[in-house]
Amino acid sequence: MSVKAQPGKTYDLSSLREISQTGSPLSADGFEWVYTEIKEDLHFNSISGGTDINGCFAIGSPTLPVYAGELQAPGLGMKIKAYDEKGEPVWDKEGELVCEAPAPSMPLYFWNDPNNEKYLDAYFRFYSNKKVWRHGDYVIFHSKTGGITFVGRSDAVLKPSGVRIGTAEIYNIVEKFPEIADSLAVGQNWKGDQRIVLFVKLNPGYSLTEELKNKIRKALRENASPRHVPSIIIEVPDIPYTFTMKKVEIAVSNIINGRPVLNRGSLINPESLNYFEKILPELQKDA
Repeated sequence: MSVKAQPGKTYDLSSLREISQTGSPLSADGFEWVYTEIKEDLHFNSISGGTDINGCFAIGSPTLPVYAGELQAPGLGMKIKAYDEKGEPVWDKEGELVCEAPAPSMPLYFWNDPNNEKYLDAYFRFYSNKKVWRHGDYVIFHSKTGGITFVGRSDAVLKPSGVRIGTAEIYNIVEKFPEIADSLAVGQNWKGDQRIVLFVKLNPGYSLTEELKNKIRKALRENASPRHVPSIIIEVPDIPYTFTMKKVEIAVSNIINGRPVLNRGSLINPESLNYFEKILPELQKDA
C-alpha cells in the first residue's frame, strides 16, 4: 500500500548519506521511491546474505551505479553465480544462488552432526554434480549492469504447470492496492499440479468482495501473466513474519500441504499460523 510519504520534503535529510535495506526483495518501484521521495544523492545499499553465513553474498558498492531493483555486486570474497536446474551458470534469467568457493564467514560444521550429514544436506547436495554452496535464493544476474535481482526464496518459488514464479512478482502488484495491507502467496499441491493460493490482509474499512478479487486477478493477468493469477484468494487476519521481518511463506506452505511446521520460535507472530491451520479443511476440499 502506498502511504504517499515524502520524507525528503518533511525532514532535513542533508546529512543522510546512505540507506541500507534487506529482508524481503524490494521492487524497482521501491528503489525509485527512495531516490524520488527521500533523497536523490545518497547511496541506497540493498544487501542480501544470511544469518548462517554471518554476512552478505550480494551487497552495495559506493563506487558503482545503483540500478532499480538490483543489488550492485557480490560481497568481498563471495564467488557467487546463478545456476539452472543442471548446475550450469546462467545470466539474465532466474536461477539458484550458489557460491562456488569457500568464504571466510561460512560455517564449517553443525553442532550434534558428527558425520556432517545435516550440514551437507543443508547446503552442498542440491547439485549432485557440483560442490557448491546452494543458499536457497532465486536470483537473476544481469549481464548489462553486473547487478543481481533477488526474486525470493527458491523453496517458496511457485510452480503452477511447471512455470517458476517468484512470490515478489505477485506482491509488487497486489500490495499497490489501497485495500491491501499485506499479502502472502503459496503453492498448494493440487490434482497432480500446483495451484496458487493468495492470502490477503486488508486495511481497516475494506472487505474482500468479489469485485476486489476480480480486480486483483485482472491486475496480475495484465501486469504479470495469466500464470500469476491465483486460483483462490482468501482474507486472513495476519501474515506471519520472522524477527527480521521476512514473510514466512514456507510455514504456510507446509500447513496447506499437510506438512509439519518447524521453528515456530523464529516467528515474531506465531499465533498468526493458527488461522491457516483452521481453514486447512476448507482448502483441502475438492473444488
